[in-house]
Amino acid sequence: MASERPAAILDVDGTLVDTNYHHALAWYRAFRQHGFTGQLFQIHRHIGMGGDHLVAALAGEDFDAEHGHDVRAAEKALYLQMIGEVQPLPEARRLLETLKDRGQRIVLASSAKAREVEHYLDLLDARELADGWTTSADVEATKPEPDVIHAALEKLDGAPAVMVGDSTWDCVAAERAGVKTVGVLTGGFSDRELREAGAALVVEDLAELLDAIDRTPLA
Repeated sequence: MASERPAAILDVDGTLVDTNYHHALAWYRAFRQHGFTGQLFQIHRHIGMGGDHLVAALAGEDFDAEHGHDVRAAEKALYLQMIGEVQPLPEARRLLETLKDRGQRIVLASSAKAREVEHYLDLLDARELADGWTTSADVEATKPEPDVIHAALEKLDGAPAVMVGDSTWDCVAAERAGVKTVGVLTGGFSDRELREAGAALVVEDLAELLDAIDRTPLA
């Protein structure tokens, strides 16, 4: 029965909208503005981790203490210069429609600023499909901490749920919250990385997820 199906907690960046590489480039430029030149592939491996953890993870605690606030502010401004280029990932809208038609509740889980989340809601035309969404205002600590998953669960009144995410940090955060994750490769993380981080299932993209939805933890 549809009523017995778990709710869907859907990550946004890299899962529903194609933003991971935009964020990687914005972080690269923000670090360079403050005297640290990282390698893009290393920055990418940290996309999905919140900025409150990412700066120290890449440049060290001392750099974070001295420059972290400014780097995070710079990344936000640099990313917003590119946000107009962002597109929904293929089948993102159909995934929302399918879940809704199946009677499953949907929460879009993001720790981005409200301005970004509002932009994505418009891009996906998701306001009438989602039962709720989160922003940075809902969390104290970002992924890999489980705050955003807990915030999503609160919007579902604690109902059983499954996470769909694209990064290792989605998987770790969900596991810490006691939620299974379906990983998608759209964020640029590998099948092995997602499984080792805790994904119960990995699919290539949202089209494959839709094709196999009755054989996933979302069933």
